[in-house]
Amino acid sequence: MIALRTLALLAATAPLLAGCNAGSQPTALVTEPAATRSLYPHVVMPEGSGCSAVIGRYDAVLKADAETGNVNKSVYENIQGELSSARSACAAGRDGEARSLVSASKSRHGYPG
Repeated sequence: MIALRTLALLAATAPLLAGCNAGSQPTALVTEPAATRSLYPHVVMPEGSGCSAVIGRYDAVLKADAETGNVNKSVYENIQGELSSARSACAAGRDGEARSLVSASKSRHGYPG
C-alpha cells in the first residue's frame, strides 16, 4: 500500500518537476484518461463508468498489489469479501450502494478514493 501511495505522489508531482527544464519543449506525461491509467504497466484497467467498472478497477489494483507483495493474503481475502458485497449490489442494480461499498473499502484499507 505504501508503494501505491508513493507512486501516486510521484505521478502528482511529475508535472511540477518537468517545469524545471527551462527551454525544453513540454511533453505529455499522460496519454491515457486518468480512469484507465494503471500504476502497474501489465495491469489492464477496466473502462467504463458504472459500478462494475469501479469494482473491476479496484480489483485489478488489488490483484497487482497482492502479486507484488504489497498486500498480504489475509488482507486481500478480506477485501475480496467486501468486493463480493459490492458485486452483489451492483448486479442487483444498486449502483450507488455498490460504489459506496467500494469507497468504504478503499478508505478502510488506505487506497486513494
